[in-house]
Amino acid sequence: MPLPIILDTDPGIDDAAAIAAALFSPALDLQLITTVAGNVSVEKTTRNALQLLHFWQADVPVAQGASTPLLRPARDAAYVHGESGMEGYPFVEHRRQTLDKPALLAIRDALINAPEPVTLVAIGPLTNIALLLIQYPACREKIRRLVIMGGSAGRGNFTPTGEFNIAIDPEAAARVFASGLEIVMCGLDVTNKAVLAPEFLASLPGLNRTGKMLHALFSHYRSGSMSTGLRMHDLCAIAWLARPELFTLKPCFVAVETEGRWTAGTTVVDIDGRYEQPANVQVALDLDVEGFRGWVAEVLALAP
Repeated sequence: MPLPIILDTDPGIDDAAAIAAALFSPALDLQLITTVAGNVSVEKTTRNALQLLHFWQADVPVAQGASTPLLRPARDAAYVHGESGMEGYPFVEHRRQTLDKPALLAIRDALINAPEPVTLVAIGPLTNIALLLIQYPACREKIRRLVIMGGSAGRGNFTPTGEFNIAIDPEAAARVFASGLEIVMCGLDVTNKAVLAPEFLASLPGLNRTGKMLHALFSHYRSGSMSTGLRMHDLCAIAWLARPELFTLKPCFVAVETEGRWTAGTTVVDIDGRYEQPANVQVALDLDVEGFRGWVAEVLALAP
C-alpha cells in the first residue's frame, strides 16, 4: 500500500521536482499540499503549487499557510528561484482554487479524518508545523513521523552555519524539534550531494512533458548550474520516503539556536553525544548519489 503523506512546501524550483516525485512515486499517496512563505511569498508559493497541479491535472487539494515566520520578518530566496519562485516555464491560466480554510486547519482535518497516522513532509520553513503543534497538540497522535528537508550538521547555505529553511523561522523549528515527534532530517549533509548530472539534465526535454517543464525551470535555478550539475535539496525528503536505503542516518540530539547574534537558525547536531541528551532526530549524514540519481530518473519517467 502506498504511504499516505501530507506535503508542506514553498515552491520553489526544487520543490517542483519534489512535488513531481511525491505525485508519481508508486510508494507514496499524496493527499494534501500546504504552502508556506519561504523561497518566495506565500501568495506566490500557493500560486506555484496550483500551477503545478494544473499542469499535471492532479486532484490534490491545496491550502495556503503562514505568510510570515512566528516571530521574525519574512525573508526569501528569490535570488535562487527567481522573483516568481518558478521562473522559466510559461504555465497556462487555470481556475483552480485553494481550500477555503488555512493550512493549519486543513492539516488538522486531514489528520483527524485519516484512518491511520499520516506522514508529514516539510520541505520549507517549519512555521505551519509549529502552529499545528501549538494550537492542536492532540494531532501529534495522528502524525506517523515528520520528514524534513532542512538543517545541517556542518555549514549553512543561508548564514555561515544556518540552512535556509531553519534559519528563516528558527523559533518554529525549535518547537518542532522539541515536540517529541519522530523526525527524519535530510539536511545539507546529504542534499549538497544530491546533484543531478549535466548529462541527465540535458536529456530531460526528451523524457516527457514533465521533463520539458523541469528543464525549463532548472535552467533558471541558481543552486548549481546546468553545466556542472544542480543540487536537488527538497527531492531528498521524498527520496528518503521512497528509497530509505539510499541514506545513512544517525540518531542524534538536535537543538535549534534561536538567540545567537551570529548563529540563530543553526541546527546544533550532537553527533558525538557531548550533551548527553536523548536523541530526538534521525539525521541523514550520507547519500548513495548514484542510487539517488537512478531513482530520480525512474520516478520522473513515470510522469506524463
